[in-house]
Amino acid sequence: MDVMIFGDQSHLVVNAFNCRFDAALQEAHHVDKLLSEGHGDEDSLQEKFPFLGVPFTVKEAFALHGMPNTSGLVSRRNLISTSDALVVSRLKQAGAIPLGVTNCSELCMWYESSNKVYGRTNNPYDLQRIVGGSSGGEGCVLGAACSVIGVGSDIGGSIRMPAFFNGVFGHKPTTGVVPNDGQFPNALGVRTEFLCTGPMCRYAEDLEPMLRVMAGPGVRKLKLDEKVLLEKVKFYCMEHDGGSVFVSPVDREILQAQRKVVEHLETQCGVQVQYVTIHKMKYAFQIWSAMMSSRDSDGQEAQLFTDLLGDHGKPVWPLWELMKWFLGMSLHTIPAIALALTEKLMKLNPGGNAKLVSMGHNLRTEMMNLLGTDGMLLYPSHPIVAPKHYFPLGMPFNFVYTAIFNVLGLPVTQCPLGLSSEGLPLGIQVVAGPHNDHLTLAMARYLEKAFGGWVCPGKS
Repeated sequence: MDVMIFGDQSHLVVNAFNCRFDAALQEAHHVDKLLSEGHGDEDSLQEKFPFLGVPFTVKEAFALHGMPNTSGLVSRRNLISTSDALVVSRLKQAGAIPLGVTNCSELCMWYESSNKVYGRTNNPYDLQRIVGGSSGGEGCVLGAACSVIGVGSDIGGSIRMPAFFNGVFGHKPTTGVVPNDGQFPNALGVRTEFLCTGPMCRYAEDLEPMLRVMAGPGVRKLKLDEKVLLEKVKFYCMEHDGGSVFVSPVDREILQAQRKVVEHLETQCGVQVQYVTIHKMKYAFQIWSAMMSSRDSDGQEAQLFTDLLGDHGKPVWPLWELMKWFLGMSLHTIPAIALALTEKLMKLNPGGNAKLVSMGHNLRTEMMNLLGTDGMLLYPSHPIVAPKHYFPLGMPFNFVYTAIFNVLGLPVTQCPLGLSSEGLPLGIQVVAGPHNDHLTLAMARYLEKAFGGWVCPGKS
């Protein structure tokens, strides 16, 4: 994984991406030639190639022709993609130029992007802090101004957490709008309803055109051409999950930033933001875990994480791997081993899991009734700002602030809200009802204008 030096901070090494710079430069020359030879006017080129010459980066879990596709798994370190993931292909057909692939957590199931293949990625705002996961390298290169748009995926917040920690925009679309084909691991069984591929961008205005290209025919399920008048939207606000014992309390500065959004909406848009308490959100971790482990409508069980760790080859035994890890001999990270152990424990209480799945379905109905087709919920992107490296091992369930919306199938956009007193990004999630992505995308554009959007690292 290439290290990246950013701007005048000559010692800022983030270890975020594997670059194909020479090939990208050659492709850029082809674009220059196309333009200089006058192949069509500007309008026709814009219609045919909406991203002509625009550089983009891709989470390494997605296939990009000629680049690695390990997902941080040592057994795949020599694997080179011979094709493109569908969303990558669509962006390339739209004229965009891939710069390379970006780091992720092992098998995309942890919220620090560190693995035994590429090592650890560092936050461009503070090298001692995490970039999030699993699309952490993607969030990092966007936040560090190395890339302007990127491809991420999200089954528990893997687009939104890195976007939050790195001060950029990230959108988890409504389930089933953007294809997940061409990434490893891909979802099977019930998890196909939770995994979402989506855009990550430095600037809010790029989210919608990216989503249109990535979704292809699926964009017809949305209402992206519908004009949004924020004055007509019903706004709801929830400041925390209700006090789950598994999750950190929400930081004071995150709450202050969210309250500033509420104040701005009420004073500038003339709307009344209604504070709500949704009691089932207190059990977000239990609901997410149970639904991720449940059977689908055909009775198919969820794919075992231990199978993925072995890449369908030699089985991986979590307890044995844990012993090897203590001896420094395991090829896997401790979060991956811990997740494999947790997976075994989840199977010991099928009755409890069934109740939690039912609670999840009831929560989805409650949320849909609340939001309808013209409502948005403001909710913290994470309870704390980007923590120090290894902190997630002590508070492993903080990710549920984003994860709960995966199992609810709702569209969510993470929007940056400036920097904290420590110079770390603040942000907020904006949630809408199914297929109302146009609402959250419009809100992202509004918040960018109102609060400044992305802030360059090193700039106070």
